[in-house]
Amino acid sequence: MSQSLSKIYVHLVFSTKGRTDTIPKQHLAEVHAYVAEIFNNHGCPAIQVGGTANHIHILFLLGKTTDLSEIVRTVKSSTSRWINEKNGSLYHHFFWQDGYGAFSVSNSHVDAVVAYIKGQEEHHKKVSFQDEFRKICQLYDVHIDERYAWD
Repeated sequence: MSQSLSKIYVHLVFSTKGRTDTIPKQHLAEVHAYVAEIFNNHGCPAIQVGGTANHIHILFLLGKTTDLSEIVRTVKSSTSRWINEKNGSLYHHFFWQDGYGAFSVSNSHVDAVVAYIKGQEEHHKKVSFQDEFRKICQLYDVHIDERYAWD
């Protein structure tokens, strides 16, 4: 085969440093749009971006030549810089947490993940980010070392 083909959906999740409610609700859409723009500009089409004041979910297609850890590093550093430059007095030195969760999504589950990401505000009226993340990891049979999970 002389061509390289791929279609890898990734559900990416990470939180603000210390899971603090750092992003005001009125700025969430703008932050999410900026995150989507970064993914799109790096050959990783964003399908859905959402979250709350203390974490973000991104469903995207991993570019066929893109390194996952590199796109995560790029989006975190770019958004942190953008948020601090644009709204420094609002955010008081905004940072994302060091780690992340990245989970594969089958084509048949994309619509469900999109709906899940869109429903974050309602979902988190009942469930904390930590409990949500633990549940996602359980679904994927990923072990969390609790000593380091919530830095």
